[in-house]
Amino acid sequence: MTKTIVLASLVLLFSTISNAEKLVVSLGTGGITGVYYPTGGSICRIVNKPGAVHGIRCALEATDGSVSNINRVQQGFLDVGIAQSNWVYHSYNTRRTNSIKAQSYNRTKITQSGTDTIDEPIQPLSSESKLRTLLILYPEYFTLIVPRDSSIHSFDDIKGKRISMGTAGSSLRATMDDLLLKKGWTLSDFSQVLNLDASEQASAMCQGRIDVMIYTVGHPSAAAREATEDCDSRLVGVQGPEIEQLLAENSYYRWAKIPGAIYRGNVKSITTFGVNATLFTSTAMSEETAYSLVKSLIENLAQFRTMHPAFTRLDPELMVKAPFAAPLHKGVIRYFKEIGLLP
Repeated sequence: MTKTIVLASLVLLFSTISNAEKLVVSLGTGGITGVYYPTGGSICRIVNKPGAVHGIRCALEATDGSVSNINRVQQGFLDVGIAQSNWVYHSYNTRRTNSIKAQSYNRTKITQSGTDTIDEPIQPLSSESKLRTLLILYPEYFTLIVPRDSSIHSFDDIKGKRISMGTAGSSLRATMDDLLLKKGWTLSDFSQVLNLDASEQASAMCQGRIDVMIYTVGHPSAAAREATEDCDSRLVGVQGPEIEQLLAENSYYRWAKIPGAIYRGNVKSITTFGVNATLFTSTAMSEETAYSLVKSLIENLAQFRTMHPAFTRLDPELMVKAPFAAPLHKGVIRYFKEIGLLP
């Protein structure tokens, strides 16, 4: 009898361990100086709170950002990702082939004399996307920062300058590809193109290695704060006919204002455009897991809002407001119907 009880206990123990392993959810974020990384960390802290009864453990991963996260979720290397809504949309719909072709731009690497072209295309986006939205998080802003005495006063002024396009798979690279297509520009229209990580751009600009820091990010941002505190720099508005056309053709883009006075020396609000940071997964995630993840976040939303200034305006009604870059997951629909935010 004793042996039988011990054997049964061991079977239950190993079964519990096995089930726990299956409930580890990997979350892809972005570079450590962006907002995706602390956003992911905050989500994992909420999900992993002591005493949580959902049985899910959230594991954080730093990544190259939006496109990288989309590729890895579709390939099954990540369970959940954070990405710009425009690139989740492109991956799910795959209607605008130019956007996907743009991701095949040759990448650049840094050399002492300038840049060399290397063949490093982003993984093609699946034509049978099974991406699903979990939540709409916060707005992200296309951001230009230049030295105070720079001749750059608009997006058009960056032509012929030394820029960084961001790393392959990053949200900046994807957005810049889209803008270059709209402007009819190529990499040869710039005097130098680097592929600096977001964490490297501020120091590169302050050291005079690049003429402009280009970043798509939620504000306030650690990288933008570094750029404005370590050297005398200013934010530049991003407007113009091509930008207006881009917004008119794509519902996931919207005009936005970067609030004034959040960075040293920048007291006025700056007009630019933006997208939504989106928490997404795929149909591979079970309905119960998606339900439990979103339920955990919404039930702890008051705490979540205190974890980063970008979260202060998080609103459950806006987090499930259409149009979505990809359809809501069934588990999310079930939860929001239960609390009365979906019919």
